[in-house]
Amino acid sequence: MEQLVTALRAIGEPTRLRILSLLSRGELTVSELVSVLGQSQPRVSRHIKLLASAGIIERLPEGTWVFYRLADHGRGQKIAQSVISLFEDTDRVMARDLERLEAVKHARTNAANAYFSEVAKDWAHIRSLHLSESSVEAALREAAGKRRFKSMLDIGTGTGRMLEVFGKHTERALGIDLSHEMLNLARLNIEKAGLNHCSVRHSDLYNLPFEDARFDLVCVHQVLHYLDEPRTALSEAVRVLAPGGLITIVDFAPHQLEFLREQHAHRRLGFTDAEMENWMQVSGLKNVTHQALRPDIQDADANHLTVKIWTGERQTAPVPEEASA
Repeated sequence: MEQLVTALRAIGEPTRLRILSLLSRGELTVSELVSVLGQSQPRVSRHIKLLASAGIIERLPEGTWVFYRLADHGRGQKIAQSVISLFEDTDRVMARDLERLEAVKHARTNAANAYFSEVAKDWAHIRSLHLSESSVEAALREAAGKRRFKSMLDIGTGTGRMLEVFGKHTERALGIDLSHEMLNLARLNIEKAGLNHCSVRHSDLYNLPFEDARFDLVCVHQVLHYLDEPRTALSEAVRVLAPGGLITIVDFAPHQLEFLREQHAHRRLGFTDAEMENWMQVSGLKNVTHQALRPDIQDADANHLTVKIWTGERQTAPVPEEASA
């Protein structure tokens, strides 16, 4: 009862209702809320602190920035959604807020697009060497089967594309990345796609800030070839995978394209099935599968990349010691 009263008191103030309305449209920083609300930062911060303390919104640190969003579980989520459902589209104050919010998002979009334009040429070159992304994504969805997932983690989310691919098949999804620029781009993309149950965070894939067995779907899409220690990263990914949960790994088969190492920071020139399957089994995965997606090319001697998809399920029992020897 006390928690409910605290939550209702926290919400029952005009500015805090406006904050709820804005956060129902996506994650925002304090400075973005200040721009929209037209109030001082200390005042906005005080309102945010009250809402966060009541469990209505969540604080999400990302480097030197902090994002805020509506609570996505528990009583706080239910209360927030109930109140938001009562908002009227004809409210003039909230309508003005939404107009200012569009201006803030437009500025964010311009910044993200400027960064993306810098890296797009490099990505386009690499993509020209392998099967189309749409074909890879179709094969990936097929490999995951028709099951629905409760919670998904996309490690090295980049533009957030995997969140878009699996977003309709999971109740909640989270993407992590070390690049703030890529996170801004991913945040923009999932907002455009209307995936309000998806979000992104700044996090180190070697040290994931989640408890064991948190997710029933983990995606590692075109990430491992950048890493010094891909096996360690895979073990950490499996740690947060729930028993019976599915992991999907997309990367390249072994190749000889040295320019990817020199010009695009690829540490590994692909992975063999034997290597990947051993890592997966030692990490505690069963039912390991793999498939090769070769490019549609006529010249067999042309430089090209074969995309590989590996999948595995988390075992419900510990891996026997002899299996990990």
